[in-house]
Amino acid sequence: MDLTSEQRDLRDAVRGLLARHATAARAPGDDPLLWQRLCGEIGVAGLAIPERYGGTGAGPVETHIVMEELGRGLTPSPMLGCAVLAAQALLASGDGAACQRLLPAIAGGTAIAALAWTDESGGWDPGKAAFGAIPPASPAERWTLTGEAHYVLDGDVADVLLAAARTPDGVALFEVDPGQDAVTRRAVTAMDTTRRLAVVRLDGAEARRLVSGTDGQQALSRARDLACIALSAEQAGAAQRALELTVGYTKVRVQFGRPIGSFQALQHRMADLHVLVESARSLCYAAAFAADDGEPAQPGGEPTRLTLLAAAAKAHCSHALTRAAAEMIQMHGAIGITWEHDAHRYFKRAHGAAQLFGRPDEHIARVAAALIDG
Repeated sequence: MDLTSEQRDLRDAVRGLLARHATAARAPGDDPLLWQRLCGEIGVAGLAIPERYGGTGAGPVETHIVMEELGRGLTPSPMLGCAVLAAQALLASGDGAACQRLLPAIAGGTAIAALAWTDESGGWDPGKAAFGAIPPASPAERWTLTGEAHYVLDGDVADVLLAAARTPDGVALFEVDPGQDAVTRRAVTAMDTTRRLAVVRLDGAEARRLVSGTDGQQALSRARDLACIALSAEQAGAAQRALELTVGYTKVRVQFGRPIGSFQALQHRMADLHVLVESARSLCYAAAFAADDGEPAQPGGEPTRLTLLAAAAKAHCSHALTRAAAEMIQMHGAIGITWEHDAHRYFKRAHGAAQLFGRPDEHIARVAAALIDG
């Protein structure tokens, strides 16, 4: 993982800003000021957005670096749902007019975008969508969408709402005005309170179909791959920080007259965890660099190397964070199960993140099927 000097500077800038803001913050939770600072001072929302649409034209690796830093402190932000999932779905749609109209505000952090996609099953299958779409009766009219989408990241506060819907010729992407009476958005209380999720219901809501050179399924597949990679970076960062906190605690916690970190049994467990976390970081960075290469879609819908790496990274990083959070609680002892300590936050993030964009076993099955067929 050889980062350029600019990429290392980006990592240090994000980490420094988060540290300064955490010191000044009154309480943890959603903080619009922090998002404004991240976008205004560093430009995190526009990293993977082309310059012609108001972004910086960097790429997935730079987004990965930011996500890893946000994951370390479990920082609540719209980065994953807005700057990655929704923005990349919009870019992958190929609708230049919609990109020109919507992406500058997203890149600048002045608008929050959300993609309403999956139903209650949470499958995030590019070939399926939570909404059904009815074609317009005349060119002057618009499509109408009906259905209910779950697990919509930042869906209750989004200024830009994209929706995946079933049409007579397959799944397509639509732009929906969230201010319509036919749109109902409800925030839900998740186990991981640092992740903002919502249920979005459409009852005959008017929608504009995104005109594209590719079908909606390809756009959703690309967005899911990039979202899985970004989420794996967040998981790797959280796992690394959980390990650091645990190692630090075992150096100062004294039992039987000596620090518990001097006991060989705990040293072995932390060494094993270090190997697991570092392998997870290596895999998710490999996926990010693959995304930077811009691999074209395979004919016949065959999974690309990017898709397989994204699936592998999501599965392995989910396991690494779950293991790191569990060991964190165990090695902290009684304090690890108190509300005041951060250990429970890492544990909840681990189990909540594992379910986003497909469960680990689903991604493992996707990789296994490609290997067997190949």
